[in-house]
Amino acid sequence: MPGTGNRWKAAFGALLIQLCLGAIYAWSVFTPALRGAGWSKLDTQIVFSLGLATFAVVMVFAGRKLNDWGPQRLAFVGGVTLGVGYLVAGLGGGTNLWLVLLGVGLIGGAGIGMAYVVPIAVGMRWFPDRKGMITGVAVAGFGFGAMGWVKLAGSWGGLIDSMGLGATFVTYGIAFAGFVVLGSMWMKMPPEGWAPAGYVAPQALGEGTENFTPREMLRTPQFHLISLTFLVSAGAGLLAIGLMKLYPTEALIANGLLEDKASAIAGTAMAVFFSLANGIGRLAWGVLGDKLGRKNSVVVMAASQGVLLLLFTSMAGNQYTLYLFATLIGFNFGGNFALFPALTADEFGNSAVGKNYPWVFLSYGAGGIIFPILGGWLGDAGNFPLAFTITGGLCIVGAVASYLVFPPHHDEAMRPFTVHGFISNAHFEELTHHDEPELERV
Repeated sequence: MPGTGNRWKAAFGALLIQLCLGAIYAWSVFTPALRGAGWSKLDTQIVFSLGLATFAVVMVFAGRKLNDWGPQRLAFVGGVTLGVGYLVAGLGGGTNLWLVLLGVGLIGGAGIGMAYVVPIAVGMRWFPDRKGMITGVAVAGFGFGAMGWVKLAGSWGGLIDSMGLGATFVTYGIAFAGFVVLGSMWMKMPPEGWAPAGYVAPQALGEGTENFTPREMLRTPQFHLISLTFLVSAGAGLLAIGLMKLYPTEALIANGLLEDKASAIAGTAMAVFFSLANGIGRLAWGVLGDKLGRKNSVVVMAASQGVLLLLFTSMAGNQYTLYLFATLIGFNFGGNFALFPALTADEFGNSAVGKNYPWVFLSYGAGGIIFPILGGWLGDAGNFPLAFTITGGLCIVGAVASYLVFPPHHDEAMRPFTVHGFISNAHFEELTHHDEPELERV
């Protein structure tokens, strides 16, 4: 039977994969060069939003294919797809809007969506005793990777200045495909019935003991409350990622700094403080979730993020308060990706998380469309602060929604509360009808 060493190999593979999937969060490093090539602020945010939305939608497909294809194959295909996307974006010098939309936004986002669910599902099967911790480890690379890719393209590696946008996209595409394919080698599920030495499965309801199919989960109020919180909490961080370079640069210039100095400070706020805190937050909130409970942790995280965003508009124009708030906002943002997968497992079953979490993750995709585009639109209108104020208020609403979450029962799934108002009955059945027979093999 596999021992402890096997599960740490899986953890290492998960981290390696996520280091590359975090490429989408490095997008802000490309926006100044694209602005210089004639792109509007809104154009830059549309690419980012399309990538996030595609990522989330394709994750639903990946969750359904996890059993059919196996985690190794799914991660492999995702890595190759991600690499191809950046190769496409590099055509035409990397400044053609339609090629970048296709490459980074559509193809690259699809590659991330295919590979992302694999480390989470595999990790939870190997670490049922430390769900929050392993989820934090599995997604920490997503945050840490962004810092590395930003600095490599920017001030440390200088790839954009020395090679140009097109060659940088191509270089990244090759690197992403290679590292994800390597990490996929360790993406294997433990044998049926395997458990860590000394582990006793929890008996209490709400600790992942009652497994729901996606159809059953979608009919519970808990799913919608969790999704609402994820929508605004993740959307807040995505807004900050998309604007952390543009808005602070303007605010610092307004306070008397020269443009080059302001741009360098804003770049450091995003590439170092936000990105590093994003990675640390995924680990720290995962551990805190194990100790404090996932629901309580989500409430604290969403509420504090709301307060930080409301204050950010008066802090972005000072170098040191900018660094502080970029750190705190990044730390909270990272917590979403450690807490929500584990909360989904707690509420709807450990064994079912591979198929259920992608449906929750759709709210992240919606947040990736709504909030960055809101920020770009208000930025073009000269009112970046209003975007942060609106988003901060919505985070507090999300905290209230998560406070109302309680462990569901299967009989709730038989009630008429459902998403059929947004998805037709026929299409809903088509999307979910074959999930039930494979549930125990997720």
